[in-house]
Amino acid sequence: MPANLSFDALKKAVATGEIDTVVACFADMQGRLQGKRFHARHFVESGWEETHCCNYLLATDMEMVTVQGYAATSWAAGYGDYVMKPDLATIRRIPWAPGAAMVMCDMLDHHTHQPVPHAPRSILKAQIARAEAMGFTPYMATELEFYLFEQSYTELFDANYAQLTPVARYNVDYALFGTVRDEPVMRDLRNMLYDAGIPVENSKGEAEAGQEEINVKYSDALDTADMHVIIKQATKEIAQKHGKSASFMAKYDHRRAGSSSHVHQSLWKDGKNAFHDAQAEHGMSALMRHYIAGQLAFARDITVFLAPYINSYKRFTVGMFAPTKSVWSLDNRTAGFRVCGADTKGVRVECRIGGADLNPYLACAALLAAGLEGVEQMLELGAPFEGDIYQSGEAQSIPGTLIEAAEAMKDSPMLTRAFGEEVVQHYYHAARWEIAEQNRIVTDWERMRGFERA
Repeated sequence: MPANLSFDALKKAVATGEIDTVVACFADMQGRLQGKRFHARHFVESGWEETHCCNYLLATDMEMVTVQGYAATSWAAGYGDYVMKPDLATIRRIPWAPGAAMVMCDMLDHHTHQPVPHAPRSILKAQIARAEAMGFTPYMATELEFYLFEQSYTELFDANYAQLTPVARYNVDYALFGTVRDEPVMRDLRNMLYDAGIPVENSKGEAEAGQEEINVKYSDALDTADMHVIIKQATKEIAQKHGKSASFMAKYDHRRAGSSSHVHQSLWKDGKNAFHDAQAEHGMSALMRHYIAGQLAFARDITVFLAPYINSYKRFTVGMFAPTKSVWSLDNRTAGFRVCGADTKGVRVECRIGGADLNPYLACAALLAAGLEGVEQMLELGAPFEGDIYQSGEAQSIPGTLIEAAEAMKDSPMLTRAFGEEVVQHYYHAARWEIAEQNRIVTDWERMRGFERA
């Protein structure tokens, strides 16, 4: 669905002084919002056409280090500019920042004004265009889980994150009383997101102390990814206003359940869910079966886009509801892919592999690429898995480490066809850097384990 503020309405709000700031932003490789805050009058006069940023913003790591070795940019190339092109269909009010509006931007080459191929929004838009050329509109929804902590970001940073205290003291999964302590933050989050044009359905306590989940309505794939990154930004800003903090790490503590981002998907045609066939088994059309077969066939190829960091793989733990096998099932929460809404018009596939740390543009693009490949090749889907998936010795395992996932991605002909060699190599380099950094750093675990006993 569109955002809640047209450009004409923005101009009127700026003229009356109701809005004085416009946040022009884009998602970086890590799915974080980067950009500029415009004086609103300048934005509506000329800033809306385009602005610029350094091209290193799509070639850094989590710490904003200017990583060397990327083909797209380097010291030798001088770290030039990209164009940030505002998508005026995405203008929205952001109630958690009074007097401000937000607009998402596409990244364009400074010289040619063509989309930057490795920009996350560009990658997703290319796969959407591929689906549309086949006659389909991809619809998706992402469920976001995260933890709320008593301390502020500043307090935790200064204490080296040594004393993390969840807002809840025990498992509050669906617990209405147990989540009362969370409500000041969660109520503001639901209401302010809704007022920003993001159709929140609900929030709930998740399966661990201090863990939350928030859900929004199904939408087209690009809008879903845009909403996802805005929800993360809003969650952090609103938690900060309450003197608390929120984390979307996949696994903040090995003793606690991880945080996921399940991705629901279907293809639509002529205003109807093309995954639904009332006459077929489970209401699943042949198209849906081919699509799921593609995702199973290429699950290992795309895992790096669902689990992009070293920490992401700590979440894949037996007995904590995170999947460990790339199988499909009917309503089994431990499967990598679960069919939801069987025998209804809302039938869809839910990918449960991704963690809350994923970049939604990359994750949705990778899932689309795999699914559409299955459709194009008319891959056959086997029977749904039944029983204890964790204990299955036959089911294909999800990559257990980032290096395993990165190698599968690098050697994937499917991803090279879908994204292009340049894009695959760009994100392979990012994964290898993450691995090299982890190998270089001495961790608290190593120090505690070996300081005296080694």
